[in-house]
Amino acid sequence: MFAILQVLRVWVLLTLGSRWTTRIIVIAGTPLVRSGPYRYISHPNYLVVVGEIAVLPLCLGLPWYALVFSAANALVLTVRISAENAALAGVRNGTAR
Repeated sequence: MFAILQVLRVWVLLTLGSRWTTRIIVIAGTPLVRSGPYRYISHPNYLVVVGEIAVLPLCLGLPWYALVFSAANALVLTVRISAENAALAGVRNGTAR
């Protein structure tokens, strides 16, 4: 399962190319990526991260670590995805900086 997640991560990275970053950067007038895994899901890299955080500890026989870190990651992703969506909404509404 972990190997499949890494294949998905490579697909995300190849699709985004030079646009991949950990920062939230939205460039007005630049179209959103709608190819690769983005055809199917809005945040495919986060899906990979969710899978990694659950799968790796489980492979090592550490279910409590999987549970605790999955819960912590859910909180982080809630904030992160909300911020990304707000930034993208600003571009759509013409209020991006």
